[in-house]
Amino acid sequence: MNTSTPVEVGLIGAGPWARTMHARMLAAGPETRLAAVWARRAPAAREIAESYGAVVAGTPEELFDRCEAVAFAVPPAVQAELAVRAAKAGKAVLLEKPLGPDLASARAVAEAVAEAGVVSQMVLTKRYHPATRDFLRRAALMETTGARSCYLHGAFLGGEFATGWRLEQGALLDLGPHLLDLLDAAIGPIAAVRATGDPRRWVELTCEHENGAVSQASLSGSVRLPRARTRIELLGPEGELVFDTSDIDHEECWPVLRAEFAAAVRSGRPGELDAARGLRLQELIDAATARSQDRAA
Repeated sequence: MNTSTPVEVGLIGAGPWARTMHARMLAAGPETRLAAVWARRAPAAREIAESYGAVVAGTPEELFDRCEAVAFAVPPAVQAELAVRAAKAGKAVLLEKPLGPDLASARAVAEAVAEAGVVSQMVLTKRYHPATRDFLRRAALMETTGARSCYLHGAFLGGEFATGWRLEQGALLDLGPHLLDLLDAAIGPIAAVRATGDPRRWVELTCEHENGAVSQASLSGSVRLPRARTRIELLGPEGELVFDTSDIDHEECWPVLRAEFAAAVRSGRPGELDAARGLRLQELIDAATARSQDRAA
């Protein structure tokens, strides 16, 4: 296998995230090449494809035939359906969070990936930034007693990211995977989680970690702020460790994400942020939702 040959990637989706991130990242290379685009809105798919010299596929299966790997930039329900088909077709998959709209569909994706033996990778954006990786390295050396965190923005109030599934499901399904992933990685595995509030307005999570630490997470996409705010404060007997993304440039994430996905495809070995990780995060979200509903009953 020639590891220097760009990985041919097909893109499913033609919305704002597909246009501003996925297509641009995959076409930039040199590790990948945007080979084809499919979307339910053919004119939107054509606009992206023509911008980068890619082919417009008439069906998802035609796209599978034209690529080695498939990237998804579609609502969770669409991703869950088509990712299973892509895995069964033997294609590596670059997956968005959440893995699916619910736990059953997320499990179906993870099981299809495992059964097919294909490479998978989650687009958990901040995980690919050097500042995040430095924070996680330092957190591993720290004894954490408790933590406070938040992921807040106003994208649900209007604009191109105020889309149907986000407005319906809210911050827990959209922002929750990011913050739960970071808390789980920084402090230690989360053993239990419960939620209070309305995910469409503001939701508060309390996480109990296997090592006895307790963390809290505030999530909202419906508060007016100058910029998105992601902040984690770890506190313990040695002091505190703070991670704040307000000054990081997310453009630094894309080359790392692209290179690591291409390397995983060429080697056949996924990294830690695979579909199984996506399923783990969905299990935590489902547990939080279930406990919240139990209390409300």
